[in-house]
Amino acid sequence: MKFLLTSAGVNNKSIHDALVDMLGKPIADSNALCIPTAMYGHPWVGPGVKTWEFISGKEDNRMVNLGWKSVGVLELTALPSIGEDRWVPLVRETDVLLVSGGDALYLCHWMRQSGLLDLLPSLHAVYVGMSAGSMVMAPNIGELFVGWTPPNGGDETLGLVDFAMFPHLGMLPYNTMAAAEKWAAGMQGQAYVIDDQTAIKVIDGEVEVVSEGNWKLFSP
Repeated sequence: MKFLLTSAGVNNKSIHDALVDMLGKPIADSNALCIPTAMYGHPWVGPGVKTWEFISGKEDNRMVNLGWKSVGVLELTALPSIGEDRWVPLVRETDVLLVSGGDALYLCHWMRQSGLLDLLPSLHAVYVGMSAGSMVMAPNIGELFVGWTPPNGGDETLGLVDFAMFPHLGMLPYNTMAAAEKWAAGMQGQAYVIDDQTAIKVIDGEVEVVSEGNWKLFSP
């Protein structure tokens, strides 16, 4: 897969252009599936109004409301209770997965439980994450971001990219550069700190920062 890992969605021209380039065709010709699952694990954003805003494209962070040819919903918590024939072909045919923010460990748990994780490496779709939807691709998220506790504890996530992410730099009271530096010091590998005008593009393991804002890379 191709990954476009954002802090706050596709909210500037540079990130938008990167997405179109990764799709290889216009957004208006591309079919999308949105995944709101991470929102249910975070007390600030779900369930309720904000989840509906994400799915319906009514929220400020641009992902679902970019002008896709079609948008469907893929709710990971439902997948274990239905046959794979009901959803696997749908995922294989889609052009882009739009994965909301929320709680990264909750999303990680349901990526595994649903079977989507096993499917991801074989997909040709673009994976667009926002906040926790991006962080879940890292090897781990750090204790700072542990909210929902997985059955086995810990802060490990999917490890489909080899770096960790600290989103929303300067946008929340505790997302300061000082906090980010302390967080990065406790991480084992490379760690990117990104603001809401920044995304990280990953294709075949090649990493490129796409930004109209501020970011910093910490290396061990």
